[in-house]
Parts: sequence; structure tokens; C-alpha cells
Amino acid sequence: MDKIRIGVVGLGHRGRYMCHLIMESFDCNTLVAACDIDPELWSKAQWHESKPMAEIFPETKFYEDYTKMLDENKLDIVFVETGADVHANFCIQALGRDYSVFSDIPSVATLEEADKLWKAKEASKGHFMTGANPNYWGFIAALVDLYKKGILGEPYYMEAEYIHATRPGSEESVELVKHSPWRKTLPPIRYCTHSLGPLLRIMSEDLRYTACFGTGPHVDPNGQRDDMMSALFRTESGVTIRILRNGPCRAYFGHHSFRVFGTKGYFERIDQRGATPPVTRFSSLDFYGAPTLTELPVNTMPVECMGNPKAVGHGGVDYAMLNDMFTAFQNNAPDFPITLREGLRMTLPGIYAAESARRGGTLLRMTYPWDSDWSTAL
Repeated sequence: MDKIRIGVVGLGHRGRYMCHLIMESFDCNTLVAACDIDPELWSKAQWHESKPMAEIFPETKFYEDYTKMLDENKLDIVFVETGADVHANFCIQALGRDYSVFSDIPSVATLEEADKLWKAKEASKGHFMTGANPNYWGFIAALVDLYKKGILGEPYYMEAEYIHATRPGSEESVELVKHSPWRKTLPPIRYCTHSLGPLLRIMSEDLRYTACFGTGPHVDPNGQRDDMMSALFRTESGVTIRILRNGPCRAYFGHHSFRVFGTKGYFERIDQRGATPPVTRFSSLDFYGAPTLTELPVNTMPVECMGNPKAVGHGGVDYAMLNDMFTAFQNNAPDFPITLREGLRMTLPGIYAAESARRGGTLLRMTYPWDSDWSTAL
């Protein structure tokens, strides 16, 4: 079988890492082309690397012009690893040439981008993979399994937090913000995809309403972002999700925690707290012997990846995610595992929530491109 021909745009921390993972953990790929507006990211060693990318991947063509890269190469999948606020246009251009796309989250930055990207995907022969690696965490797979087996019943209230502490001066780091100015300005709740994506795996309903508040800047009074933002999301039937997301923050503990209240049981994942390791627990009256909290021996690593030395990246989930996508491509599957629709389900609520906070917590109703009443107006 011919190797999958890969192109990558965006060579910051994430893009560089994905280049290595694509080539070092999978024999099915060839890295045909890479693109970035900064040629030094290709020609000179960066951060802790001992050699420049040009020496590590000597057969790969480098471009500063993305359009030229797309036009001059026959590609199968384009990886979009640009800043969190500029994914959509790169995806649209690749889909317009019938290339398949892997795009990191958030999928879009505005409702107008969502409209254009949805239309581009509908008109394209290419597939779309949302790079939502949190959906592959081992403890989330356990949650989905408990739900599918009926042990938790139907969720009616869930909450998640993504608390990523920032050290003083980090937002001035050239390595972090030289090509990612969004780190200083993006409302924290816009990056709710890591929290919503996993929870939406056990929900068929789309989220329809949101109200959100932000604290304003206190850690750095001269900053441009809220220190913390908290949003409530609700479906038409009343299922409610609370998301807590930080900007500048001095709370140094594990990033991701979840709580799920179901009609038949309860599930929680509490991340590391100081010397206390992360823990996953559940209880259910429908599971013999577990009427009180019972600990599950699962962590971030997907169980099916345990013992595989190639299963690396955020505790193995990057490998699991890409393995699913490459397998789908090789098997000519109808679409990739995490579709654009799933990506927009976890992205658009953050856009609405940020607008709600800007309006002082106003309750907003959310629509999506597949709705008959879809609108790009906020």
C-alpha cells in the first residue's frame, strides 16, 4: 500500500511534535511538505532540539507560502497546527483541493468561520479529523463504557475544569508568544474543547443555551484576559454542564477534572493535587458491589495502547487519535473518527460563552450549521 502523503502547516511546539510523531510512530506515512511563515523554525534548531527540522527531515520540502505548498504537492492529509485562533482558513483551502484535513482544536474562531468551514467540508471529497485528543483519555473511555452499559444511566448534570497554571512572565516568553499572540488575548472559555469534547461523547443532544461570567484581570491587573471564566451550558431537555477555565493562574495542580451525575450512578476524575495522584471513581446502584465510590485503575493512557512503546504524546492519546485516523484513511472509511460536526459541537459553545461574558452574563441561545435556524449573528 502506498504511504500516506502528509503536509503540515504551523511549526511551533505542537506542529514540530506532530511531525516527529507522524514519522516516528507510524510506518504508513511520508512527510512530504511543511510550512511556516518563519523559516527559522525549519532551518535552525529550536528550544531543546539538537538539530534543525531541515536536518531531521531532509526529504521534506519546506514552504513559507501555504498556497504554494498545496499546489505543488500531491497530499493525502494536511495537518493544521497553527495558532488556536487561525485554523479555519487553512482547513478551507485544503478541503477546497479535496485533501483530507486534521485540525487541532478549537476548530474555528468565529461563527462566520464555522459557516464557511462547514460549507467547504460539505463540498469537498476530503475527510475532516478534529484533533480532540482528550476524547481518547483512558478514563474517558471508561466513562463512555459505563454509559453504554447503562450503569450510569442518563447524565443530567456534568462539570469539568481545565486549570493550566501560568508562571509569572510566561506570557512574555518569546518561545510561547512570538507566533501565538492569542495566548495574551483569547478569552479562556473559548478553549473549552478539552472539557466539552469528552462529555459530549455521552450526549446525543447539542448544547443550546449558555450564560458565562469572567472575573476580569486580578493576577495581572494590566492583563487583557479574565483570570477565570465559568460557563453554564444547557440542552433543550435541561441537561446542564458547568465549565471552569483559567487565564493567568497560580494554582499548580493537575489540569483536567470531571464530574458526571447520572440517573443511575456517578463518575468522577479528579486530577493530581500536590502529592495526591489522580484518581478515577464511580458508583452505581446498578453495578453489584459499587453503591459507594469505587476506584477504577485507569489514567490518561488508553488501555489498548498500554505496552506499546510507540504510544506517546499526552499520555498516549496523541498516538491513539492518529492511529484511528490513519486506519480510517487506509480502510476508505466514510469519514474520520472525530468529524467536523463533533469539532463544532465542542467549539461553538465557547464562542457563545465568551460573548455572554462580554455582555455581563446574558443568556444566549446557540445554533449550529446543521440547524434549520442557523445564524452567524450573535
